[in-house]
Amino acid sequence: MSPQERLIVALDLPTRADADALADALDVDVKWFKIGLELYSSEGPGLVRDYTAAGRRVFVDLKLHDIPATVERATKRLAGLGASLLTIHAAGGRAMMEAAVAGASAGAAGQGGERLRILAVTVLTSLEQSDLAGVGIQAPISELVVKRAKLAAEAGCDGVVASPHEAAALRAALPEDFLIVTPGVRPAGAALGDQKRVMTPAMARRAGADMIVVGRPIRDAQSPNAAAKRILEDLEL
Repeated sequence: MSPQERLIVALDLPTRADADALADALDVDVKWFKIGLELYSSEGPGLVRDYTAAGRRVFVDLKLHDIPATVERATKRLAGLGASLLTIHAAGGRAMMEAAVAGASAGAAGQGGERLRILAVTVLTSLEQSDLAGVGIQAPISELVVKRAKLAAEAGCDGVVASPHEAAALRAALPEDFLIVTPGVRPAGAALGDQKRVMTPAMARRAGADMIVVGRPIRDAQSPNAAAKRILEDLEL
């Protein structure tokens, strides 16, 4: 997998005009774009359709977490948009994850295209141990992440989203073709923001991450394209 296939740029922006400006500036070097909750809420499914029609690879990061039937129906609809990746919450349980996989398959069959791949979010990278304790979860983060990832694999998911700090343990515990996608990646010296469990791009890759998600260090850079190029260079192993 080339560095260009490993970098996902998060379009964490409020409007399509903002997203288009950033995506257009990066298109030569970046193949993958993440459309998250803010942008999807603002612009809806039309943006996903347009981006995929233009040949961009789209990761829809909505972190679905609901009863299985609702997640299955929502996933089927999202699969029809042409996106390549979709997030759900592993905390929703095995039945919910299986329902998402079924919805992705049904949606792909309906449009005759490639099946939308499902990524299960293990533990948000904005959380640390004290945050989990606050909601009644006592298990160490490292153990919880691996346990949820194994359950996701058993449910038929295609991969997980996890902090780069858990990537090595996940790589050792999961099938080789199971995707490990890591947010919480920051170039050396970048501000952490609300991310608490972070690594540099090269460190995340060496730990076992297949793909990394980078938002603010590219979006807020004086030259987003130059920032993306530096990260791509960092991913050359």
